[in-house]
Amino acid sequence: MKKTFLFLLFVASFANAQIEKDKINQTLDDWHKAAADVKFDAYFNTLAEDAIYIGTDATENWQKKDFKTWAKPYFDKGTTWNFKALERHIFFDKTGKLAWFDELLDTQMKICRGSGVLVKVGKEWKIQHYVLSMTIPNDEVDAVTKIKSPIEDALIAKLQKK
Repeated sequence: MKKTFLFLLFVASFANAQIEKDKINQTLDDWHKAAADVKFDAYFNTLAEDAIYIGTDATENWQKKDFKTWAKPYFDKGTTWNFKALERHIFFDKTGKLAWFDELLDTQMKICRGSGVLVKVGKEWKIQHYVLSMTIPNDEVDAVTKIKSPIEDALIAKLQKK
């Protein structure tokens, strides 16, 4: 009897985790689609109030308010971005109210990697922290480093002075 109960508890827990994964996948897919469809409010309402967004440029580390300010002209002109998940992995903490993920995205920059943290607020998942990175094939690292060195050497020097 005890083994049956434990088994049923395990099955229920697994089913619940899958339901929450499905909700997170939908949240992230809808978030990316809101950008592609130029839906400013839908896009930013998916972010937690104190969310952080880190973009591909080394200077892009924004709190939600600052990210909204930066992004608004792109939404106003209809020149937003269109990211589609190619692959995604989702993980949960023991409480089931905190999740983290990584994803490979098809973008106008070719393959990018997104990763982040979501928190459950009521019945909704909100993005708390998101990091977007461009991928660089290992064989091309030297060429890319050469291209970005003049810009980033100056930024490195500036940051080292802090």
